Amino acid sequence: MTTAVVTGLGVAAPNGLGHERFWSATLRGESGIGPVRRFDASRYPSRLAGEVPEFDPDEHLPKRLIPQTDRMTQLALAAADWALTDAGVQPGTYDTEQMGVSTAGASGGLEFGQRELDNLWGKGPQHVSVYMSFAWFYAVNSGQISIRHAMRGPAGVFVGDQAGGLDAVAQARRNIRKGLRLVMSGGADSSLCPYGWVSRMSGTQLSTRDDPNRAYLPFDVDAHGHVPGEGGAILVVEDADSARSRGARAYGEIAGYGASFDAAPRHGGQPGLRRAAEVALADAGLEPADIGVVFADGSGSTEQDGVEAATITSVFGAGAVPVTVPKTMTGRMNSGGAPVDLACALLALRDGVIPPTINVRTVDPAYEIDLVTGTPRRWKPKAALVLARGTGGFNSAMVLRAAG
Repeated sequence: MTTAVVTGLGVAAPNGLGHERFWSATLRGESGIGPVRRFDASRYPSRLAGEVPEFDPDEHLPKRLIPQTDRMTQLALAAADWALTDAGVQPGTYDTEQMGVSTAGASGGLEFGQRELDNLWGKGPQHVSVYMSFAWFYAVNSGQISIRHAMRGPAGVFVGDQAGGLDAVAQARRNIRKGLRLVMSGGADSSLCPYGWVSRMSGTQLSTRDDPNRAYLPFDVDAHGHVPGEGGAILVVEDADSARSRGARAYGEIAGYGASFDAAPRHGGQPGLRRAAEVALADAGLEPADIGVVFADGSGSTEQDGVEAATITSVFGAGAVPVTVPKTMTGRMNSGGAPVDLACALLALRDGVIPPTINVRTVDPAYEIDLVTGTPRRWKPKAALVLARGTGGFNSAMVLRAAG
């Protein structure tokens, strides 16, 4: 069966632009979480976010694209450029029909949409941008990446909040197995505007603390919800033989994937995260003992953290595998969160080090997990499991291992 490998990484995160800057900051435990700066959040109960700093689209994109695109698309386009450069892919490397795009979206271009609605009600319809017709759409990142890089193979988008980021990469693997040579995949989101803020607040899971060091504490006895973030990662997924033939370096293989859905408890539904993890392991042909680290979803909600911890201990045993939540440094980035975790896992495989979960002081002993806190931990790279959960009951799991 055709093997899909990741040959390029592009990361735009609150604690670093570009995968190497992001990775260095992550290993140092540097957080990008702080008070919201892009709009006045003082009137809201939640006032912290992980904002991508110093990102000037003029430095990364053609000027003609900037008025057409929302910030989330600008971040995705920049990350796609960085990923292709990292992979050494040039125009003409592959036929345009042999390349596709599969990304995840959750919020869409809410910041662009809010601005244009303000124009509509404040100035009149003649002041609404014609680009509103697509800039707000959660599928626009796939379209813009496809157009910018002449990728005329299959394109699509997955909407599953955090879980959607893994679903999109799984679809990239499917399309590689169907004959494509290269697929751009991952996700990026940004909704740090009043419209997006109240949408996130409706989920009742946002932390209301103002101390960035105590606001987002997954698996801690003092957990109090999560902090939202913006950004994400775009990955170059290639057919392994094609990548090898052009002399490309592979960070790792997409070895296994599983997904499930939590039916509503009122209908007798049970959490399905364990099923997703077990399917991903079976798909990879691996046993639990073959996994050397779990990158957890890390909800920050006591109830959801309990479900995830129970999943990890039921699959691996109590304290049997290191667990980490590096998104404590970025906030939860919707569809961009899991792709960033994939980038972390691939870099952990490359460098033999597990990034830490910062700020967590006391792991709830009831969870019985070995959470990597404080500083990075050395490990002998084996396979890594990435877990992701999305609002509404979505669960996804993905296994990565070193490329053969």
